[in-house]
Amino acid sequence: MSHLTLEKAQAIVARSLAVARERKFNPMAVVVLDGRAALKAAGAEDGCPIVRWKIAFGKANACVSFGAGARKIEAIAKDRPHFLAGLESVIGAGGAVPVPGGVLIRDDKGNIVGAAGMSGDTSDNDEAALVVAIEEAGFKADVG
Repeated sequence: MSHLTLEKAQAIVARSLAVARERKFNPMAVVVLDGRAALKAAGAEDGCPIVRWKIAFGKANACVSFGAGARKIEAIAKDRPHFLAGLESVIGAGGAVPVPGGVLIRDDKGNIVGAAGMSGDTSDNDEAALVVAIEEAGFKADVG
């Protein structure tokens, strides 16, 4: 099983921000959590509003806590709005932000080793930058 090391988590942060610059996205914040939802690495670009890292954390936290990519969580929340309220109360600190831009990080056997969240541009762009970075770090990106 591949582990989400500090080095790999930092590589995901750096590469996702580099992708955002290459694609001329708005200033971004990114958070990488390990499989326990503990902070592993994070970064926020100059000019990124302060709340963006909290949104990025909430996206990643929802994914790793629930065990699904943000697109799946978003679909469930749309069908059952009461689900989101329950999820947020169970998850607690850090909250849950159930929109794209939260991506599970899986190893080559499909095990969840962490999650990443990104915020600053459209949810689709947030997700796209993470997918590139996660896959380049040798993991599978699971968007749900």
